[in-house]
Amino acid sequence: MRKKIITAGVILGMLPCHGQTALLPYGALPSEAQLKWHEMEMYCIIHYSTGTYTDREWGYGDESPALINPSEFDAEQIVSAAKEGGFKGVIIVAKHHDGLCLWPTETTEYSISKSPWKNGKGDIVQEYRKACEKLGMKMGIYCSPWDRNSPLYGTPEYVDLYRKQLRELYNNYGDLFISWHDGANGGDGYYGNSRETRKIDRATYYDWDSTWAITRAMQPGAVIFGDAGPDVRWVGNEAGHAGETCWATYEPRSPEEGRKPANGFTKYEMGTEGTRNGKYWMPAECDVSLRPGWFYHARENSSVKTPAELLDLYYKSVGRGANLDLGLSPNPEGRLNPEDVNSLRQFGKLLKHTFALNLAEGAVLQASNIRGNNRSEYGPQHLLDPDRYTCWATDDEVHLPELIVMLPAEKTFNVIRLRENIKLGQRIEAFTLEALLNGKWEKIAASTSIGPNRLIRLPHRVTTAGVKLKITRSPVAVALSDFGLYNEPEMPDKPLIRRSFKGKVTLSSTQPSSVIYYTLDGSIPTPTPTPTSASLRYRKPFMMVHDGTVKAISVHGSRQSETAFLAFGPVKSGWKIIQPLSLDIAHPSAYAVDDHPETIWISPQIHSPSAPAQLVIDTGRKQNLRGFTYLPRQDGDASGTVSHYRIETGTDGVHWQRAAEGEFSNIKANPWEQQVIFRQTVTARYIRFTAAGLISGNACTAAEIGILTDGK
Repeated sequence: MRKKIITAGVILGMLPCHGQTALLPYGALPSEAQLKWHEMEMYCIIHYSTGTYTDREWGYGDESPALINPSEFDAEQIVSAAKEGGFKGVIIVAKHHDGLCLWPTETTEYSISKSPWKNGKGDIVQEYRKACEKLGMKMGIYCSPWDRNSPLYGTPEYVDLYRKQLRELYNNYGDLFISWHDGANGGDGYYGNSRETRKIDRATYYDWDSTWAITRAMQPGAVIFGDAGPDVRWVGNEAGHAGETCWATYEPRSPEEGRKPANGFTKYEMGTEGTRNGKYWMPAECDVSLRPGWFYHARENSSVKTPAELLDLYYKSVGRGANLDLGLSPNPEGRLNPEDVNSLRQFGKLLKHTFALNLAEGAVLQASNIRGNNRSEYGPQHLLDPDRYTCWATDDEVHLPELIVMLPAEKTFNVIRLRENIKLGQRIEAFTLEALLNGKWEKIAASTSIGPNRLIRLPHRVTTAGVKLKITRSPVAVALSDFGLYNEPEMPDKPLIRRSFKGKVTLSSTQPSSVIYYTLDGSIPTPTPTPTSASLRYRKPFMMVHDGTVKAISVHGSRQSETAFLAFGPVKSGWKIIQPLSLDIAHPSAYAVDDHPETIWISPQIHSPSAPAQLVIDTGRKQNLRGFTYLPRQDGDASGTVSHYRIETGTDGVHWQRAAEGEFSNIKANPWEQQVIFRQTVTARYIRFTAAGLISGNACTAAEIGILTDGK
């Protein structure tokens, strides 16, 4: 007898059912396309459009296509850098919210064909396709559903236009591994010079079932990503990490949320953790940019994530059963900056070095139970082979087995990897790990979901000749496919840089015997200072009251840390809040300028379009201001976060001149520090910050307000 296993409308195969040796799947199962997606583990998404030239995260839709004229565009350089980082594919942002199409399309005049690049004959998407084919990388496409340029947006005719754009991309650029869609839909824009706000019902406007039927027909090997699937869900943040517990299955919590995979429909926390025993196999994607923003901004050249930071993100995404989607930002010349390329290259080396050798190889594996006593098919030796789908499995009635791994000699490690055979579902719910230390089994770790990947990064390295795995919760027999022990290369921790409210800068290391070197001119410090170099050895705190940048390294023996970086504005010890005088003891106005990002100012007044919340600051003296900074609250709550702003300056606190106004694009999903650079430097003592719009709530909030000066 044979049974058909069907999930989410996909027939995965025929599994034999003959007594104890047949291991039946459990719960929702992945499709073939989802299995291939899981095996990729990491890919990149490439943002390049008008925002690359206007210093914005979201284009408004009125930018000229003439901006797109990269003098050194090199798709192969960009894709090659991703490959060096260990990434298996790239997603091309073929159209962002500004509506500019980076391929020659028949659907709109607002495209690369109106660019001077290659005399209007260029095709950036095709350049990436050629680079991917040459380098053996997979390619995906993102075509933004929201179009701030199109006069048709918000009408049924636009949906037809959008589907035509998808058909062009699906038809002309080879096989895709993913069709990527996000939840930014509807709002203010150019819309053919109507310059208005257009709202749509995201649950119904695009008729996603019909739209995605095009994907299924034209790109059957591609998974579809959306905030709520249908194949891959958004993890719910742009920090790049999944929940400590992260299920690959998902199901709505209420009828109102619905199964309809409408972008933005799912609750963020559900994306982070998923749903145990959910009806649909819908794993999480963790998207995060290599830089603070998704598009290139020159001011972020020193803020590129380091290899160690990328490795940490790997553990918190891939290591929790999700996939990592890293944002790359080509510069206006059409290439990745050297800082970005170097970080990717070193991360790839670090990753390869860490997982090059499974220290469990050659171990003797002792399982408390083997399914049907069939060692050849279900024995624990399959945990050490390279196949992700062979497995150690137990009898139906054995849900909580143990596995002892006796190593051929003592090994030192700090990373443990487990995988399940996900063709049989996500089965294990909790487990513990023990090490044989001083002749006794001692607990070294415990965790929950496993699925396609679970990486345990121990806080300290362990040296032992034996490891014991205990499954502590599982509703069915286990089907574990991988067991690995790995040792990361040792690297000193980066120095910690802190500045007091009055400007005293201190540098410290977690390793007391380390020596710290630093610079103040933006250059990379070196451990061999010379009379002509900018690198200084840190010996005691120093004062820094104006704008500036501190970079520092820690040297421990022959090993050197990555570079720590922190940029400061002028000290705020002489600042005063003129308006409003908050009576909220828990969230006073002073918290907006206290240099402590963990504190939050909440405005006392009720915000409304006719009476927006304001903050008036006296900086104590006239200064040459070149910009303004706003750090939204950092506690994960977007309530009160400013979406649209107006900044005015003055010399007397009575008369004001407007310095800047606009929107903080994507600030809800990516609440990083927002910098507003004024069109020209202004001399002022007072600043009036107006919250012209909020993400939600009726009271303005801020973690920190700051200014940028010319240092005089």
